[in-house]
This record gives sequence, structure tokens and C-alpha cells, in this order.
Amino acid sequence: MGNGDIYKIFRSKCKAFETISLRASPDESFRSPPKMPERDHRDHCLADPISYNMETILPLTPEQDFPINYGKDTLNQTTREPDISLKGLRHSAAHVLAQAVKRLFPSAQVGIGPATEEGFYYDFHFDRPFSPEDLEKIEAEMKAIIASRSPIVRRALSREEAGDLFSSKGEDFKLEILHGIPEEAEITVYDQGDFTDLCRGPHLSDTGEIGAVKLLSSSGAYWKGIESNPSLQRIYGTAFPTQKELDDYLERLEEIRQRDHRKLGKELGFFRTLDEKGAGMVLWLPRGARIRRVIEDIWKIRHDRHGYQYVYTPHIARLDLWKQSGHWDFYRDSMFSPMEIEGSEFELKPMNCPFHILISRESIQSYRDLPVRLAELGTVYRYERSGTLHGLLRVRGFTQDDAHIFCRPEDIATEIGKVLKLVDEMLLPFGFTNRSVYLSTRPEGSVGSDENWELATRALEEALRTAGIPYEIDPGEGVFYGPKIDMKFHDVLGRTWQLSTIQVDFNLPEKFDLTYRDASGKDVRPIMIHRALLGSVERFFGILVEHFKGAFPLWLAPEQVTILTIGRPAYSLCRENRPLPRGFGAQGVDRLQE
Repeated sequence: MGNGDIYKIFRSKCKAFETISLRASPDESFRSPPKMPERDHRDHCLADPISYNMETILPLTPEQDFPINYGKDTLNQTTREPDISLKGLRHSAAHVLAQAVKRLFPSAQVGIGPATEEGFYYDFHFDRPFSPEDLEKIEAEMKAIIASRSPIVRRALSREEAGDLFSSKGEDFKLEILHGIPEEAEITVYDQGDFTDLCRGPHLSDTGEIGAVKLLSSSGAYWKGIESNPSLQRIYGTAFPTQKELDDYLERLEEIRQRDHRKLGKELGFFRTLDEKGAGMVLWLPRGARIRRVIEDIWKIRHDRHGYQYVYTPHIARLDLWKQSGHWDFYRDSMFSPMEIEGSEFELKPMNCPFHILISRESIQSYRDLPVRLAELGTVYRYERSGTLHGLLRVRGFTQDDAHIFCRPEDIATEIGKVLKLVDEMLLPFGFTNRSVYLSTRPEGSVGSDENWELATRALEEALRTAGIPYEIDPGEGVFYGPKIDMKFHDVLGRTWQLSTIQVDFNLPEKFDLTYRDASGKDVRPIMIHRALLGSVERFFGILVEHFKGAFPLWLAPEQVTILTIGRPAYSLCRENRPLPRGFGAQGVDRLQE
């Protein structure tokens, strides 16, 4: 039954019935129902929204309906090369910021001032926070320094000369940096006018080459990021070669502010965070919960098609489990403190994988039992410092779309290939067609044999190449127990979000002594594959809110039908018929308005 059919039903029931409004977002103005092409999966609505049928809105082969754009065109890249010229420009702008602050506030001590992906910052030790008025004065002074076209000169100094220089200036933080430089390393400073900074460079030849600058904000920070160290004032800014590029960037920042999921989530009634009753915890309101339900329904359907078995695991277990798995040793700082129950220490689960290992032992006996694919929308708890919490993107309690695959070593590439296909089937309908893919290799401090690492890395490479997916090598960024594939998706503003990850693990099966009997009767240890498609439901929802600016596709919107009436008799009649659209699967007939 389509939009027109429902309209005719209500029109025939009530002459005073005005219209049915189908909306992509609750803040969108009322309009007549759009004419929708029949079964056009390429449309963002994906299907007639009144027919809420997951088999209809989720095509079996989404890659045919949503073209995928990758960050690179080649099938293998070694590293990402940064834009050296822009990085040098912003690094030089950071030095100009420090020079301006020292001119206006001579008692301020300078810390560090690196270039970042979006701009630059500089840390200062000062007796008070910098006000917005301070930032305006500092920015004006920076522009004066840029206009002066002061040469930026590199000098090499001995350790003693550098020590005397910064001691005479009272720059204690620079002296600490100097003492941390290896004995064999060259020590260099950069001079620009009346300012000298300890720095390796590179920099522009003079301040006039910097172009356009803008100071954005200031905040508190700790020296070297350690809470027990002195508190500093950090000033953020950005710089571009031309004013037009800067203006375009500032316009983009304003658009990002308008899309902030914390702002929209409150305005649209999606969720609340328990800032006073439990920071980092989320309350899902009915409208947000409806969207979450759709996301989870899609997730379940996709996993059904790929042969996963659903499991449910406890939120708490004895601390011994996390010690056996190794999480207590490697992730203790990100775990909540244990609690004592009847003389034993218990721990809120930070991850689902140890439980999945225990479940797999119940079903894996022979090679004929493999592969085993276990999936769970499991809530986990991790300790995040209060200063790092950020809406739904950084929380303390969240639901992972978690799954673990147990397979034979020779089947790693095949199983990884299936996961890569599942990533497309899950994420493409939500509009994430632009992505970058990275293969992260063995880090320092890893566990396992060279043979296992080589086997797993080759399998990941084989799966990516077989799927025709361009990727880059991210050296040394694998997890301690195995290599991984990270998939970073780009939203409508070009921002990058880490979503899907696929990790090979030969460590946990060994810690839990997990084995199966192969065709020759020999006990063999299976390979464990960790994988998440969304990362977490909370974070994915926050990203979706910003991606769509709250105006969700009609099939995903929390409210799809609103009945407008004129007069009390019409209201009463429509109230009696209100359940009718729900019977046809409408996402929500939430409001009946007189």
C-alpha cells in the first residue's frame, strides 16, 4: 500500500482531513507527500516508507546501487604523505602566535606549538585563561608580525648554548624539552625578529609567506598531557595560504557547529547524557530509540544472511577472567575499578571477546564445526576521563556491534572477504560511500610468533586484493595480538570517521587453550577474528545525526506520518483510525494535531 492509498482511506473517512505529511525530519516544514518512484533503491528513502519492510529497503547487493569511492586509486600504498607546504605554513604560524603572546603577555612561558591536521596550537603557562578579548588582541599582533615579513632563520647550537639561551629567558618548559633531546641529536632554534624558539622545523623563509590566520579558541591543557603536571593554556588557530581558503574553512566550521549531534540530539529529542547523575552514560529518548531500533534491525538481518549466531553475555564477571584474557594488563587504565562481591573481585566488562571465547568452547570440537560466527550487540563499560567525554562519540557505557569468527588458519582470507562484503551491505544504505582503507601491521610490544604475524598479514592483504579494495599500509599500528584492517568513512563534510575494523587474533585462543581436531585427528588452535562494523551503536548514531544534520532519510526518520485535522469531529474520527498506518508498518504516527 502506497502513500496515495493511505491518503484515500483517510480522505474517504473524513471530508475535513487535510493532508498527511511525510517528513524526513521533525524540524522540516509540512508539505504534501512526495511522489516516490516504485522500488527505487537508489533513492535515499530506499523504499515506500509506509511499507516498513527490511527485506525491501535493504537490497541484497547494495554495492550495485551505491557506487563506492575510495581515498586512493591504487591497490597498495606504503604511507600517507602529508602536505609539507601547508604543514610548514601552520608550524610557522604557531611560532608567530608564540611571538605575539610574548609581546603582549611577557610573563607567559611557552610550551610546545605543533601544526595539526586542521591548523595549529601553542601551549602557554600563564596565571589565568585567555579571554576572547585576549585572542582578538593576539590575532591582531600576529597579523602585524606577518605583515612585517620578518625572516625566519635556522641556527644550530650546542647543548650548552641552547641551555644558556633559554635559561636567560626563563623558559623552563623549553629547558625540559632540551634535556630530553638525545645526546647525539642536533639542536636547532629558529629566530624571527625578537623571538627565538627551540624547534626542528621545517619553516617558511619569512613570516610574510604565512598568508591568512585565524585564532579559534582556547582551553586548558596539562604539560605533556599528564594531570600531575602544570596546567597550561592552549590557544588553537588555523592558517591558509589565501584568505579565500580560510573563509571557506570557517564556513565549514560553522556548518559543523550547526550539525553538532549534541545540539541536534537535544533539539530533536533523541537522547540525553547523564552529566550530573552519571557522566558518560546515555538516556535514549523514544524518538532516538526508534532510530536505534531500525539500525539494530538492519544489523540483525544482515548478520542472519551471513550465518552469524546471536549470543548474550553478562555485564560483569570475576576479575580473573580479564586477567586471563590479558585485558587487565593491557587496558587497566581504561577499565573501571573492581568491586568486591562475597569476597571476590568483579569487573564491569570492557569487551565482549572473553565471553565469546567461553561460548565457542561449547560448540567447537572438530574442524567440521568451523567456522563459528558469534555476534552480539553487547554493552561494555570503559573508564574515560571526564575531560574526554563528548556526547555520543566518547562515552563510558556503549553498545558494541561485536562479532567474533573462529576459523581454521587457511580460511582467514575467505572469512575476511565475507566480512568486507558485510561492511558494504551494512553501511552503504546509510550513505557512507566514501572511504579510506588501511592495513595496520605489527607494532612494538606485540605478542605471537613471526610466522603467525606473517600468515595473518598475508591473509588480510589477500582478502583486500581479492575484493579489489584500494588500501594503504599503516606501519606499526596493528593491535598487540595481530594485524588489522581499519575502514575510515567520510561524511558529507569530508570529515573522517573510524567505523569498521577487522582484527586477526592468535593470542586469545592460546590464552584460553582453545583447540579443535583437524582431519588427521591432530589438535589444532583456531584463529580468532574480531570485527565491528559500526564501532558502537552510540557513536554511529552520533555520526549519523551529524551526517544527515538531523534530517534522516524518510525510511529512517523517527516520525514519518502526521495526521492534520480541522475541527473537533475530524480529530475524533482520525483518532479512532490512528492505528491504521501503524498496521501498514509506518515508523511512527506520533502526533494527531487539531
